[in-house]
Amino acid sequence: MTNQWNFFGDQTNENNPDPTSGLEEIVLNNEISEKQPRNFPDKIAILPLRGLVVYPQTAVPLTIGQPRSIQLIDDTIGGVGERLIGLVASKDINVENPGSADLYTTGTIAQVHRLFRAPDETIRLLVQGITRFNILEFTQTEPYLIARIEIDAETIETGIEIEALTRNVRDQFIHIAQMLPSMPQELIISVSTLEDPLQTAYTIANFQRMDLNEAQDILELDSTREKLTKLVGILTRESEVLELGQKIQKEAKSEIDKVQREYFLREQLKAIQKELGEVDEQAVEVEEFRKKIENAGMPEEAKKQSVRELDRLSKLPTAAAEYGVIRTYLDWLVTLPWSLNTEDNFDIVHARQILDEDHFGLQDVKDRIIEFLAVQKLLQQRSDIFSESENVDKIRSLKEGVILCLVGPPGVGKTSLGQSIARALNRKFVRMSLGGVRDEAEIRGHRRTYIGAMPGRILQAMRRVESNNPIFMLDEIDKLGSDFRGDPSSALLEVLDPEQNKDFRDNYLEVSFDLSQVLFITTANTLETIPAPLLDRMDVIQISGYTEEEKNVIAQHYLVRRQLKENGLLPSEVEFSHETIEFIIQNYTREAGVRNLERRIGQICRKIVTKIGLNEHTEKVITIDDVKTYLGKPRFPKSEEIALRTSIPGVAIGLAWTPYGGSVLFIEATKMQGSRGFQITGSIGEVMQESARAALSYIRSKAVDLGLQDDFFNNIDIHLHIPSGAQPKDGPSAGVTIATALASLLLNKTMRPDLAMTGEITLRGQVLPVGGIKEKVLAAYSYGIKNIILPAQNEVDLEEIPKEVMDSMHFSLVKTIGEVFEYAFNEGQYIDVKKA
Repeated sequence: MTNQWNFFGDQTNENNPDPTSGLEEIVLNNEISEKQPRNFPDKIAILPLRGLVVYPQTAVPLTIGQPRSIQLIDDTIGGVGERLIGLVASKDINVENPGSADLYTTGTIAQVHRLFRAPDETIRLLVQGITRFNILEFTQTEPYLIARIEIDAETIETGIEIEALTRNVRDQFIHIAQMLPSMPQELIISVSTLEDPLQTAYTIANFQRMDLNEAQDILELDSTREKLTKLVGILTRESEVLELGQKIQKEAKSEIDKVQREYFLREQLKAIQKELGEVDEQAVEVEEFRKKIENAGMPEEAKKQSVRELDRLSKLPTAAAEYGVIRTYLDWLVTLPWSLNTEDNFDIVHARQILDEDHFGLQDVKDRIIEFLAVQKLLQQRSDIFSESENVDKIRSLKEGVILCLVGPPGVGKTSLGQSIARALNRKFVRMSLGGVRDEAEIRGHRRTYIGAMPGRILQAMRRVESNNPIFMLDEIDKLGSDFRGDPSSALLEVLDPEQNKDFRDNYLEVSFDLSQVLFITTANTLETIPAPLLDRMDVIQISGYTEEEKNVIAQHYLVRRQLKENGLLPSEVEFSHETIEFIIQNYTREAGVRNLERRIGQICRKIVTKIGLNEHTEKVITIDDVKTYLGKPRFPKSEEIALRTSIPGVAIGLAWTPYGGSVLFIEATKMQGSRGFQITGSIGEVMQESARAALSYIRSKAVDLGLQDDFFNNIDIHLHIPSGAQPKDGPSAGVTIATALASLLLNKTMRPDLAMTGEITLRGQVLPVGGIKEKVLAAYSYGIKNIILPAQNEVDLEEIPKEVMDSMHFSLVKTIGEVFEYAFNEGQYIDVKKA
């Protein structure tokens, strides 16, 4: 309970237990006098203290280390006089260099009696407090503080009350000291011999632990009675805290003794029950587990493990720590759906009807589900034939399940499709989001050696769904992470392998669980971030964005109905026409899916509900003018944007693919006086930069053929920019567009505003195929672009384009960049691949 005394900047030597080891000692006065000097100076040097209040009539050791404090002591010791300094506490212990405003106004005049100079250039002092003083004003702040002061005399009362308070304070402090083993016995004896009330108050306050504000209050109180009264309250509180701590310690010890006592009594009770032929609660619980194990339908391995652990449980006392661990483990084993399943509905017509009812389009996914259902139906019908025939492959077992990977932009219905499939097959549905999962134990679980261990999320979901053949959706598989805790994608290799997941082993269970009957469906926005071994185990189905006509149908049949119901509207109150939905799609959304479209419809519905609440008149049929009123000005005026940006040379329209669908890319080029400089901006990656340099090299190599001077690049600098600079861009498919933008700039010809293109360029001018054709074409279609230039080798990809898009657009297939320039700058006719 001894206080810690420090100056600001104090560094204590924790490695040297002897505070005087290696010190230069200067004895200024061997005797600590209790006689106060009669006269004190009007001005005195002020030494700030941190977290410490020094009282009169007390001797205190101090350590200083700051240069200004050392200079203050040197000047005080070196001068002629009583070696007096003013000790004042700082209000805030965290202030490193307190100024005059940071100190209390009441302090203690102290006399330096002993000084030690340490090798680390710190000084250690022994000072004795003499009397209180008040600071009137500071007369010096550098190099240290000096203040003009006045002595603040104490009020010392006498009488029976003071004697009683003094005795009370002394007895309480002795009581507290006896509860602390670290309190020296010599200190207790010294305090018990004190008689003077004021000295008793200051001495006990010096050793008692208390807040800085309370310590300063005791110094500032004028009356000895008030000082003692305040000390009584502080000591009483400290005594109660210490007594409560001792009580808690005794209760904890008695609780331990109680547990041991209960253990012996419980063992005796078992012996008595055994003699009387009675069964205890533990035996009842063990018997219940035994029945559950028999009825769980476990495979042989799991059943043997369960019986083995149950035998261990029956031999352990219920108070043992391992008893709860084994009981939890058995509870997991008996509640897993080892043999529980739902019966599949093999009615293919019914399944097709459900899938079409819930989702518009998505034919590839629907066809794959129908194929799976047809195969399962035929296998069930011919199960007897196959069971009698000999299996040719002795190593590999037949694949019973299927793992689908739905890849596409957000908002196209990947997640909701899983629920629809479950409804069509009459299976239960469970979903697990993998976004941000970084710990392998999330998939495989923790080993039972860890406290609080439990199975992974795969088996947790299986127990929750209570079926061993559900539709299991693993959402956002492309957003898996990995760190020092392991790689979850590696753990999924076994889960998503039809040849291995029949014997999936969770780290917690340590027995195999059959996942082969589960229909796993994973979703992703891109395949780039999925590890190749994991991707190889899945049947990938690409889901592209919707066309405007498909969005319109989805809105009329699904989105409008859902938003009307969510906003409390009746179909008889609001009606969206085909033209209105089309206007919203073209001018207020720019997406591959329909989420933003649904938000805009919901926004209109809320505006109508507000009008109904205000008793204002609303029309049933929502017109285009109503849309502008409710949603404001169109946000994406596509045709105006294209015409404006392509009206000057040096601009070409490209097509890009993103994980969120296709996009239209404007590539701009400009030139200025310079010397062969080429600058590329727009947050682009290395591959796109290489495509730009290749395009420029091709233009320079064909300068004469294009009608340019052979040395045109000697006196100019070219700046190539791809707008939307905050959006990262990369890939080779912009090579053709970059070359066209450069040719447009150098030939001073504008490109056709209704033409967009994509393709990789080589140094020899060949146009190579690229990916994402369907998404890119749909993006161009949404912008109103009617003519597309594609690499000739991408002709096969046109089969994926919806018929309505193919009928309204013209496609030109090229093999060289020269053909691109012919279509881009000349007035010749396009080659329509639909008619060629």
